[in-house]
Amino acid sequence: MERIKQALERARAERAGQPAPVAVDTEPAPAATQIPVEQVTYSQTRHAEVSTPELRAKRVVTGFDPCEFTDAYKMLRTQVLQRLNENNWNVLAVTSPGTGEGKTLTALNLAVSLAMEVKHTVLLVDANLRHPSLHEQLGLPGSPGLSDYLSKDTPLSELFVHPRGIDHLTILPGGHAMLNSAEMLNSPKMSRLVDELKTRYASRIVIFDLPPVLNAADAMAFTPYVDATLLVVEEGKTQRKEVEHAVELLSGTNVLGTVLNKAGSH
Repeated sequence: MERIKQALERARAERAGQPAPVAVDTEPAPAATQIPVEQVTYSQTRHAEVSTPELRAKRVVTGFDPCEFTDAYKMLRTQVLQRLNENNWNVLAVTSPGTGEGKTLTALNLAVSLAMEVKHTVLLVDANLRHPSLHEQLGLPGSPGLSDYLSKDTPLSELFVHPRGIDHLTILPGGHAMLNSAEMLNSPKMSRLVDELKTRYASRIVIFDLPPVLNAADAMAFTPYVDATLLVVEEGKTQRKEVEHAVELLSGTNVLGTVLNKAGSH
């Protein structure tokens, strides 16, 4: 099968008349702005214990000693940071054309890799309000989250979670599933939240884990609020036409490139 990342590069370059975006092959996959970091305290943030063996089982980079797997994320982190820094961006979305292509794991490992950079703090938001699952990747029980803020006015201070042992990383879980997720993500309240999260701390990078592009209108409705988007595809599964269609639907944002998941495993 022709390399999916090449299809994306051509589609993006031909449509925008710009150089092809960064694309990196990793096994399961993939990072964001350089500015002095404040001293981080979590006095008003819930703490959650995370198990190293469980992180390893879920393929989260902090569960591993340095190896090719963790190095792949560091490489991606470096490349994405360069693009974000060049444009003074700090809000990134992660999505995929379809389901099961590894976008949530990519968003989490990207956030963890960035948080390991001492120059940044990272906020990872589960914005897949149809099927929130970020907490499962960390081995955490379900808890209130973004949907509760949007629908019940639950204060953000009651929703943020800091996974113990992963310094500089804060999680905003998705909360309960919502059938009207596209409308909520495109609401004025969500727009104001993105603005607040973007500007509150100079050193913070905000990453949104979005639903797949081709399955619902959520990602298309939300990406105009972010600075850039990273597209996760799976070699041997994602089809070229799906990538090109996803890129067209994401024309309201800057597609940085692709993370080619499970490269070389087919």
